[in-house]
Amino acid sequence: MLLAIDAGNTNTVFAVLNDGEVPVAVWRIRADASRTADEYASWIYPLMQQSGLSFADISAVIIGSVVPNANFDLRRFCENYVKRTPMFVGEAGTSHGLTITFPNPESLGADRVANVMAATAIYKAPMIIIDFGTATKLEVIDRNGAYIGGIIAPGINQSADALHRSTAKLPKIDIVKPKAVMGTDTISAMRSGVFWGYVSMIEGLVKRLSVEIKEPDLFILVTGGLAPIFEGSIDGVDKTDEMLTIRGLQMFYTRNKAHKAAA
Repeated sequence: MLLAIDAGNTNTVFAVLNDGEVPVAVWRIRADASRTADEYASWIYPLMQQSGLSFADISAVIIGSVVPNANFDLRRFCENYVKRTPMFVGEAGTSHGLTITFPNPESLGADRVANVMAATAIYKAPMIIIDFGTATKLEVIDRNGAYIGGIIAPGINQSADALHRSTAKLPKIDIVKPKAVMGTDTISAMRSGVFWGYVSMIEGLVKRLSVEIKEPDLFILVTGGLAPIFEGSIDGVDKTDEMLTIRGLQMFYTRNKAHKAAA
């Protein structure tokens, strides 16, 4: 079995996959770059046992990380407990096989690479991939399957936190879908501004991208840990795939495992 680890800025996702597309098990832990290898092991071992799994069941590990300071202990966890040397997305000698038309593609985060790999393999182009995470990323794929550009915007939680931190009297709010657009008190007004303002931003960006690349019929694919918040609220969404990044990590490993075996 393959252990795929998606190390993000808010959460780190661990998924065990067999040959199928649906993970055997998925667990999330709050991201903390100071977490040690031992802490990862003590957290995940009982969870694996509950799913009838053990470290011995893992034959390989793929890690996609956008948190460089976490990589050392993630590697130690894999080597000391899983007894496997992990493959990292973007490490020397690996490749993603994507057609990327913009400059400096080596600067792309592992999550963006994984998302585009999975999306172009599974869904139809042209498309926009919207990843709702700590930051919100929009990736644009043209009708030939080439990755031509994208947008990175503050995530909705960042927007809500900034509203609270930058004002003297506005409280910290949780993110929920308001029943109405117009608020009738401070909390409901804030929730509406954050939620519906964010929805309008996404719809506006998609519309502008569609006009800019002259593609009126784009497939809109949504993913990311915060995607469920927006379920049914954003016009034009064709598909929500919360496991897109994990599936992309699986594809990256499959593409590069021959190199890894030779090494």
